[in-house]
Amino acid sequence: MDARIQQSVVATLSTRPAALDVGPFVVGVDPTTASPHINYATPRPGEAVTAADVTALIDAFRAAGRRPRLEYVASCAPALEALLLAAGFVPEARHTYLLCVPDTLRTPPTPDDVALVEPDDDEQRAALIGAQNDAFGEAAPATAADVARLRRQQEAGGVAVMAVAGSGACLGGGGAARPTDGVSEVAGIAVREPYRRRGLAGAITAETTRRLFAAGAQVAWLEAGGAESWRVYQRVGYLPAGERLYLAMT
Repeated sequence: MDARIQQSVVATLSTRPAALDVGPFVVGVDPTTASPHINYATPRPGEAVTAADVTALIDAFRAAGRRPRLEYVASCAPALEALLLAAGFVPEARHTYLLCVPDTLRTPPTPDDVALVEPDDDEQRAALIGAQNDAFGEAAPATAADVARLRRQQEAGGVAVMAVAGSGACLGGGGAARPTDGVSEVAGIAVREPYRRRGLAGAITAETTRRLFAAGAQVAWLEAGGAESWRVYQRVGYLPAGERLYLAMT
């Protein structure tokens, strides 16, 4: 399963507008944003990696004007961490990822006066992104590039879900890329602070996952940002699985 999860990351990065193949790595480069959460590299599962490969990877990042950074499933490149540390990378995080399959998914009730819908125009996409930015502590509104990125994800077969109040305000949401080999990551689950602790995060996660399974996924995976979100995800049927590493150069 680790290899399938890692391959789904490879596939996602390969769809970036200026993606690069650098030896055993794929580098997801998006010229419209410098966000390290979008511009990063990952190794292809099972391929050997050398110190020379890491040097070439650093050079590719610098040529693209991006900070060298990687995310990957640890077991798929067991020797890579030592090579990265020797090259000057610093660990950012070490997270357990969680898995859900159709048989384990549990759907909690949606809070009253809230509808979970898929954004179907750019105004709604901007509202969803704005709610996610707000929930993650970023005051910036959605840019045209952000909206276009989400539109491309949907047009490619991905999923987006927004929680809309009766007033029309977007309270939060989430999404997922098109499944690769039956696998996709659920990401960006977010709820604006005034609307938390009402069960909305669980409802958004479950609905995003349900739509992903309806689109043909066999396995959904995600990562928890802390103990509270971990509990939310487990309640809707996600179970801990493998480990992912995050490393970057300062």
